[in-house]
Amino acid sequence: MKKLMTIAACCLVAASCSQQPEQTSGLHLENMDTTAQPGTDFYQFATGGWQKLNPLPAEYSRFGSFDQLAETNQKRINELVETLASQENPAGSVAQKVGDLYKMAMDSVKRNADGYEPVKADLAEVAAIKNVHDVYALLPKMAQNGSGAYFGIYVGADEKNSMENAVQMSQGGLTMGLRDYYLEDDEAIVKIREAFKEHVVKMFKLYGYSDADAQKGRDVVMEVETRLAKAFRSNVELRDPEANYNKMSMEQLKNDYPSFEWDTYLNGMGLKDVKEIIVGQPNSLKESADVIATLPIDKQRIYLQWKLIDDAASSLSDEIEAQNFDFYSRTMRGVQEQQPRWKRAVNVVSGVLGEAVGQMYVEKYFSAEAKTRMTELVGNLQKALGERIQNLDWMSDATKAKALDKLSTFTVKIGYPDKWKDYSTLDIKNDSYYENMKRASQWAYADMVSRYGKPVDRTEWFMTPQTVNAYYNPTTNEICFPAGILQYPFFDMNADDAFNYGAIGVVIGHEMTHGFDDQGRQYDKDGNLKDWWAEEDAQKFKDRAQVIIDFYDSIEVAPGLHGNGSLTQGENIADHGGLKIAYQAFKNATKNNPLPVKDGFTPEQRFYIAYATVWGQNITEAEIRNRTKSDPHALGKWRVNGTMPQLDTWYEAFGITEKDPMYIAPEKRVNVW
Repeated sequence: MKKLMTIAACCLVAASCSQQPEQTSGLHLENMDTTAQPGTDFYQFATGGWQKLNPLPAEYSRFGSFDQLAETNQKRINELVETLASQENPAGSVAQKVGDLYKMAMDSVKRNADGYEPVKADLAEVAAIKNVHDVYALLPKMAQNGSGAYFGIYVGADEKNSMENAVQMSQGGLTMGLRDYYLEDDEAIVKIREAFKEHVVKMFKLYGYSDADAQKGRDVVMEVETRLAKAFRSNVELRDPEANYNKMSMEQLKNDYPSFEWDTYLNGMGLKDVKEIIVGQPNSLKESADVIATLPIDKQRIYLQWKLIDDAASSLSDEIEAQNFDFYSRTMRGVQEQQPRWKRAVNVVSGVLGEAVGQMYVEKYFSAEAKTRMTELVGNLQKALGERIQNLDWMSDATKAKALDKLSTFTVKIGYPDKWKDYSTLDIKNDSYYENMKRASQWAYADMVSRYGKPVDRTEWFMTPQTVNAYYNPTTNEICFPAGILQYPFFDMNADDAFNYGAIGVVIGHEMTHGFDDQGRQYDKDGNLKDWWAEEDAQKFKDRAQVIIDFYDSIEVAPGLHGNGSLTQGENIADHGGLKIAYQAFKNATKNNPLPVKDGFTPEQRFYIAYATVWGQNITEAEIRNRTKSDPHALGKWRVNGTMPQLDTWYEAFGITEKDPMYIAPEKRVNVW
């Protein structure tokens, strides 16, 4: 579902900013570094103390305020889950499923005794492939079991007919995910690629293959995945919704991809009588079909066995899981230690039975009052965004009217869904952890496929209530704020409006702005990919967005590595818009009762310090490089130092002048929303 929504690495919380007696500034002064100058490095000024007080834990490649909050939620969920795991629960009940899955994830003795035995039957099934027809017959089963190969397939909202679900296909099959890891030749990428080759060999051997077979496995994996990578679109190219929407009839598909055994594959997926498929990246699908048609069958077996080996690793023995960690976390991201087993187990249970866990979570940690207050705050931000759109000097009245219409029809989801998922058909049995993870994948696939031919369920949530995140989904024109982020640094019940609008207010505005960023603006109020902009207004938007792109391109985030302004433009537009919207809402809320100076800072200063506080973090250089290549969000430091110098009100709040290093001339500042 990734292409259907813009996921923010940040989110909101439920609360209002109504005045309370003796409200504090909300600032934790120890988290600041007041020896730094705001106009030289605002990130260091606002978060330098936090970075010093919170050195990077060995189990993280990046540790920030979000991660602190996620750990709090993790501990809460662990208490809930362990309670169920410690008692006898009725067979087939949600409690039994949650408790038993957690116990199996925690049972290292059994998992180590089993070794790779649980996956042997699946590997043997791949080894029995005799021809291309067998490949097309097996691919659906592998996909349903959680092992995707060659390409991806899913059922989701048709972006040009957003009320209806459609079958969609996308590029896939790369173990390292990003094409750059296979094709680029800079030193850091080459080092990762060579480590990946060694990793493939080690993994094959851990699954009982001889050294010679493991070496051959490495060569085949690199051959296949490099071919696929060459046909992949870049992450920047994937940001263009129109280019990645290619609806084709089955007649056209069979004509354009004649070697693809459509009937065998779709029937295996449980998708019968399909009349049309939306192909995201036609060239990638063509290359996948060509690889299947031309690659010798012995190599096909090896590649598909590798996909099983890789996907099963986290469900097997400690030795196998440790090797998996060594490459994906230590080598690619700079993590030094694996998370404790209980955290990994909680994450799995929270993923597989997400809304079941979420229901327990909100009953204990999310109040009705919080939901009401959040609704009020969202309304204040919505009003402020409407005011800003109305006052734009670069947009025509006709486009403004449509933008305001879209804003007024936002669906707002707060806390938790009105209707909970039914897990009654998901079986959690006492056989092996691996088999249970397969059944969980099969359940999720069946749930997804069942939507084909049915209208889109607009009440569905794409995040669980306990998730520390939020999203805007363009095809439903909705903003969604799970309950999982109900505490500092996003909201402080005892703090005043300056802090709360600067923290959660900005991130509410961030999500709203996603409806009008480079991608979101291309969808109308009903969620359809449809151009509703006057041509000259669209060009003015692009010109203004280019200022953001160029600015973030110019940032050297690590020695020899620059930011990717095109990849991050949507999130950067949302950050800039969110700050302006929240600031205006803050000023609206306090115009009749101005706030005093607290802890030595004016309310305007506290607004911006609160925003920066959200992004306090420490990060490895490996993770900086990894995220710069793959993440549509700018790095935390630059979500502060990249946004502040664009805002006139920040200059006013801190008395920043042209003598300060962060100063940008007014005519060169970003000005979109």
